[in-house]
Amino acid sequence: QVQLVETGGGLVQPGGSLRLSCAASGFTLENYPIGWFRQAPGKEREGVSCMSGSDGSSYYADSVKGRFTISRDNAKNTVYLQMNSLKPDDTATYYCVADGYCSESNSQWVFGSWGQGTQVTVSS
Repeated sequence: QVQLVETGGGLVQPGGSLRLSCAASGFTLENYPIGWFRQAPGKEREGVSCMSGSDGSSYYADSVKGRFTISRDNAKNTVYLQMNSLKPDDTATYYCVADGYCSESNSQWVFGSWGQGTQVTVSS
C-alpha cells in the first residue's frame, strides 16, 4: 500500500526557513516522479516543485524559484522541500505527491499518490 507522510510544517516568520519531509512506504521513490503541491484557503491548488524519476531533473513554480529546493534521499525513501525566504503568500497546506508526470510547466503536473498534508503558516 502506497503511503506518503509529510512532516515539518509549522509557524515561521517572514524571511524564515522550513524544511518539509515526506516519508514514503509501499514503493521506492527513486523510481517515480515526486513532488510537492500546496493549497491555501480560497485558492486553487498549485504545483510547487517536482523531480523526475528518470534523470532527477527538478522543476519549480515561478512563485518559488530561487527560494525552494526539492531533494530526495533514496536510502531513506524520503523527499524534502527546503523553503527559504518565506513570505506570507507561502502560507498553505503542503502535500507530498508521487507517481505521476513532472515537467517544466506545473500546469501539466499530474500525480496519483498524495499525502495527508502539512500546514505551513508564514506570519509575524
